[in-house]
Amino acid sequence: MSWISNFTRPMINSLFSRREVPENLWSKCDNCGTMLFHRELKDALYTCQNCNHHMVIGARERLESLFDGSVYTEIQVKDPVADPLHFRDQKPYTKRMADARKTTGEHEAMVVAEGRIGDLRSVVAVQDFSFMAGSMGMYVGNAIIAAAERAVKIKAPLVLFSAAGGARMQEGILSLMQMPRTTVAVNMVKEAGLPYIVVLTHPTTGGVTASYAMLGDVQIAEPNALICFAGPRVIEQTIREKLPEGFQRAEYLLDHGMLDRVVDRKAMRNELATLLRLLMNERPRSHGDLPAPAKEVMPAPAAATVPPMSQQE
Repeated sequence: MSWISNFTRPMINSLFSRREVPENLWSKCDNCGTMLFHRELKDALYTCQNCNHHMVIGARERLESLFDGSVYTEIQVKDPVADPLHFRDQKPYTKRMADARKTTGEHEAMVVAEGRIGDLRSVVAVQDFSFMAGSMGMYVGNAIIAAAERAVKIKAPLVLFSAAGGARMQEGILSLMQMPRTTVAVNMVKEAGLPYIVVLTHPTTGGVTASYAMLGDVQIAEPNALICFAGPRVIEQTIREKLPEGFQRAEYLLDHGMLDRVVDRKAMRNELATLLRLLMNERPRSHGDLPAPAKEVMPAPAAATVPPMSQQE
């Protein structure tokens, strides 16, 4: 009986056993709780098909959805000094950085790239919230400076997507020094007569909001994004009052004149393509980035024949 128990039974069980379903095939919407299939969620740019809640999207996936044909060239950013303060809390700063790089696959909290948006050469900087909450450190400052210098060099507009919990505490005062550094970089773009557009995503807070995130020529936000310096919970505990509904959300700021537009992520590419071509005095393109139709040559109208006076009488 040993051959039955040792060979036959395991073979039968392997043929008819239920296959395990990978855990990453479905995602749950944080807002409405709907289970979303991973392919459909990716095609919808990580927005819920049920309630349109905008979830976190990776920096490179955002770049792919933005540039024509998903084609772009990454701009190299100078690495700052690693752990200049030798900071340690529950674990060393160097260990936190190593963990973040392993988890996200990114080198740091911002990716800078250039490509074409609506057939217009553009430079885009994207903050990745998955990397240490997108915190602003020396590398982020270097990235914005690199993006600004590249935009000025090739005479292209600069678009920045912000998403951060604020300055990076592990770099102390050095992280706060990125506020004036990035402000100078933004002014360099503006002095060159080039557009600077900011897209504020959820969440954009702290020193990021107090510097480059609110200096755009055009301020756009994704729906229901939290945009603030101090969070609503901190404000409520300070003033001991209940804040208005939707306070510090994108729609509230739009109603109070702090934003120009609130744009759905799926419509962001077309929105930016239109704005950039308008601000760069470029000829607008038709929907879908197709070339504008050629002008039809209308035939000249035939000359009107006037009957002789004798016939008119």
